Amino acid sequence: MQNYTHDIPTKVYFGQGQIKHLAPSLAVYGRSVLLVYGGGSIKRTGLYGQIMTILAGEGFRVTELSGVEPNPRIGTVARGVALCREHDVDVILAVGGGSAIDCAKAVAAGRYYEGDDLWEMVLTGGKPEKALPLMDILTISATGSEFDGLGVISNPETKEKFGAFFTYPAVSICDPTYTFTLPPFQTASGSADIMSHICEDYFSRTEDSDLADGICEAVLRSVMKNCPLALAEPENYSARANLMADATIACSGIPRYGKEHSGWPCHAMEHELSAYYDVTHGAGLAILTPRWMRCILAKDPAFTWRFVRFARNVMGLSGEDETALAQAGIDALEAYFRSTGLPMTLSELGIGEEHFREMAVHADLRGRLSGSCVPLDTEDVIGIFRACL
Repeated sequence: MQNYTHDIPTKVYFGQGQIKHLAPSLAVYGRSVLLVYGGGSIKRTGLYGQIMTILAGEGFRVTELSGVEPNPRIGTVARGVALCREHDVDVILAVGGGSAIDCAKAVAAGRYYEGDDLWEMVLTGGKPEKALPLMDILTISATGSEFDGLGVISNPETKEKFGAFFTYPAVSICDPTYTFTLPPFQTASGSADIMSHICEDYFSRTEDSDLADGICEAVLRSVMKNCPLALAEPENYSARANLMADATIACSGIPRYGKEHSGWPCHAMEHELSAYYDVTHGAGLAILTPRWMRCILAKDPAFTWRFVRFARNVMGLSGEDETALAQAGIDALEAYFRSTGLPMTLSELGIGEEHFREMAVHADLRGRLSGSCVPLDTEDVIGIFRACL
């Protein structure tokens, strides 16, 4: 078991009615608020009106950054930074899922960025010395951005998508009822994202981090139990609450405690898909993950023990033939993703192989693939992409 550091400064208010903490939490930081949100679903559900009533009643001044893309773009970040400077914003409130929160994190850091090129801020990926305080109200269980300091930003001009550390939210309000109105595809995609975050940490070379492995296995089982329930009964509070809790923990770093870092190879590959084709992140991960698993298992049979553990402890399978059991576990995971209604091939998304080579080369730009739990080269990655067709 390896050394680790625990440092998560975010206060989470979890459960129904926790919006009561909104005004007093914001007031700690000031009265000028930048409200960050996406395409308008919070207006259709009534959440926007509820928030604006609270803020107006407490005397907050609100500036809006709306229209944040599902894969938030650097141009939107720049627009938010300009609004913060123009209106002397004290605190940012992001309402939505990972896209809105990630964009808000980059805006918070960009407000004090001294350079002229905000994309350079993303590429350097270092912890900024100063950022605006940030709060969020979560409306989808997926990325876990409400409980970590990372944000993923896209640049459509360069066809790049990168994650960088910007800032932790100071406060996150996580009310599962705000996820009741999610379309089935978003519920399934978000759940696949949760599972991928766990798999990226679970498939590590470290064999003796029992706590981290146990947390990973429990979260995976929870998602596979509760996602189908939420799809069948959208207002099933227990299912929605468990998925939201799963999401918050999955990307917090906690499931990696004491483990050798895997490099998160599926995310490196999926970011290429999103950068080139604007794919929904969780859906792309669901397509990639089983194919990546088959690739690394074939490339390094000595890693079979980890797949056997996954098959037994997560997928509930048994058998004495470990090679067959490892493969069966992967097949069962792919079948589960398919059962939630997600597309399971790139062809279903209209994606061909014309950009696979440049995507494969760029995916390893920061060494995430060559340094992952089973190192991958360009040809391996091209093979994984082709297996997804």
